[in-house]
Amino acid sequence: MTAPAPVSPAAPLTLRRVRLGAGGPLCDVRTGGGRVTEIRPSPGAPGGGPCVDLDGRTLLPGLWDGHVHIVRWAVARRRLDLAGLGSARAAASAAGARAATLPPGETLAGYGFRDGLWPDAPHKDLLDALVPDRPVLLVGADLHSAWANSPALALLGLGDHPTGLLRERESFHATARLASVPPETADAWVRDACAAAARLGVTGILDFEHADNITDWTRRTAGAPGPLPVRVSAAVYPAHLDAAVGRGLRTGVAPPDVAGGLLTTGPLKLITDGSLNTRTALCHDPYPDSTGLPHPYGIAEMTPEEVTGLMRRAAAHGIEPAVHAIGDRANELALDAFASVRCRGRIEHGQLLRPEDIARFAALGVTVGVQPTHAVDDRDVADLHWRGRTHRAFAYADLLAAGARLELGSDAPVAPLDPWLSLANAVTRTDDRRPSWHPEQRLSVAQALAASARGRTSVRVGDPADLVIVDTDPLTADDATLRRMPVHGTLLAGRWTHRVG
Repeated sequence: MTAPAPVSPAAPLTLRRVRLGAGGPLCDVRTGGGRVTEIRPSPGAPGGGPCVDLDGRTLLPGLWDGHVHIVRWAVARRRLDLAGLGSARAAASAAGARAATLPPGETLAGYGFRDGLWPDAPHKDLLDALVPDRPVLLVGADLHSAWANSPALALLGLGDHPTGLLRERESFHATARLASVPPETADAWVRDACAAAARLGVTGILDFEHADNITDWTRRTAGAPGPLPVRVSAAVYPAHLDAAVGRGLRTGVAPPDVAGGLLTTGPLKLITDGSLNTRTALCHDPYPDSTGLPHPYGIAEMTPEEVTGLMRRAAAHGIEPAVHAIGDRANELALDAFASVRCRGRIEHGQLLRPEDIARFAALGVTVGVQPTHAVDDRDVADLHWRGRTHRAFAYADLLAAGARLELGSDAPVAPLDPWLSLANAVTRTDDRRPSWHPEQRLSVAQALAASARGRTSVRVGDPADLVIVDTDPLTADDATLRRMPVHGTLLAGRWTHRVG
């Protein structure tokens, strides 16, 4: 793991009477210059600078969200929430109710519908009947589909679209065109979203927004009234790879012309297949009832040659790849590409795996970026569309047992940017009253904490002072407390980004 880039020195600070890690001893911890400089049994000798008595609370390494689409998350927090609605008619009714509250002509945007189990299909006619006089675009929870009414389709140049339900690239284009906001608005909303993340103990995010992320985050860094509230690793997309190479950008290293040290270049993001809910994840076996469909096995968004070529070019210039792969065929092809190029990197999601591929992640040094809330949100869809295969879906325990490195994330706005929700779902494999779904794949709390902190399992001298202080020891917390963990404070490079009281 690349060490965090240096930031402006923070004043010395002593944290008194903290439990050093989950289940750890009572200690005094001193920070200075952005790092942990001293750890002593409590009560230790007084340190220079301010002292804060934390009364036995637990001190943990700062948490990361390893997969965020930050602008879409920031926007979704202010849009119509469609999560939990059980039919297309219910979603259309929600859109009709929201439309009545908006100024004339304003586009109505919503996020979060899941149509994989709906009894009726999304169709433009349903939206037209309730909202005929303004554009409506409802974005699916997995970000791989969008549902538009006729006015929105006309703006997109898709007036003759038969259903208004857009998949994959058509939906990406529609979302960028109709659900976006001006940059200055987006930047303000993003900063608010990052501050909210800091209140949950987040000290870093890996941003996979489909955009020119280095340029956008450079602008946000330069225009911010103060330091960013989180570290940002900003992914590069193929359209911007040549520019990144030309600037000498490298994964894990701060761009040479960006001050502050909180922004680093992330990986090259490659999207090789679709998603489970849209039945476009690329699989070895056909989806049930797919006879006659154009893509019964899912969709390959890139050829193996395209994936390997882009990975090789990026890796040659120090930019590691991050490959979106959900279906078992897509994951096999992604691992084949890593074996061919022989570079480090990531596979994002890794939701369905062949048993023989699980050990390959560790053997190839490929990190798996996983989103545990997807496992509980999509359990019913997986039981339907991956029937007979779910014992190897979201196989977190098997991956860890095989030596793979896991990093937890949310995929916000697909799931909320909340590390405790992700962590609890990794531990319980359920978020309702039903029994754990495939409990053999549960993680322990300690394993989930490490996967939420980029492998950091404790706080040590010399570590970056990216820290979170919680009121309850996660090892002894019940499920309800773990999901809503009371965070007392968050430190980024030794500076408070959140503090109660």
